[in-house]
Amino acid sequence: MSDVLEFAGVGVRRGGNALLDDIDWSVEEGERWVVIGPNGAGKTTLLQIAAARIHPTTGVAGILGEVLGTVDVFDLRPRIGLASAALAERIPPEEVVRDVVVTASWAVTGRWREEYDVMDTGRADELLRTMGVSQLADRRFSTLSEGERKRVQIARALMTDPELMLLDEPAAGLDLRGREELVGRLSVLALDLESPAMVLVTHHVEEIPPGFTDILMLREGRIVAAGPLEVTLTAENLSTTFDLPLVVEKHGERWLARAA
Repeated sequence: MSDVLEFAGVGVRRGGNALLDDIDWSVEEGERWVVIGPNGAGKTTLLQIAAARIHPTTGVAGILGEVLGTVDVFDLRPRIGLASAALAERIPPEEVVRDVVVTASWAVTGRWREEYDVMDTGRADELLRTMGVSQLADRRFSTLSEGERKRVQIARALMTDPELMLLDEPAAGLDLRGREELVGRLSVLALDLESPAMVLVTHHVEEIPPGFTDILMLREGRIVAAGPLEVTLTAENLSTTFDLPLVVEKHGERWLARAA
């Protein structure tokens, strides 16, 4: 298998503060990673590097066989599917849902003068069906519930048939039903061998979809532990990550954490 992501000694500093420090991490084809940690741990910064949105201050970041800093990021970004709150904020509220998805073909938000053919719109409709929101295709994005918006964003992230899928806290702000519906849809994607490598950022082990294979645990910009989910997601590692004594349990294919 080839490396989708290869970080060596990656660090990010802003205003004298280390947001990430000496990160060594690799993601290979077919892997589905969860990145977990408290607020300020560096999770979103890590994902921004993986999405070729920012450059590291130190170290080397390899993305899809290219080295960040030596490649045109505008050629690299279409190969990466990204769903994040920051991206959602750039979507015009009156944009039609189908256009929210199809505009990913040009890596833009807000339809303007680009032209799309029947294959483009057909793929957008297919992805909306996959995410269980095909009935919303002609609705305005601003009229959707938070859970519906999250699923539309994931459909958009899949539009270009990416080689890497990045999900930044996709379940944030959802109620219980919305979270469970989303986790179920993400599990279907994770278990599909045709799906790209995936990285999902979260604060909560309850949001880890079945089918995810590995976990990276961050605290204060540093790696606490990384490796296969079944052996790395332990009470000891999670307690260190959140600086709180925790109990970790697994029920079926789902995880649960609570204070000890």
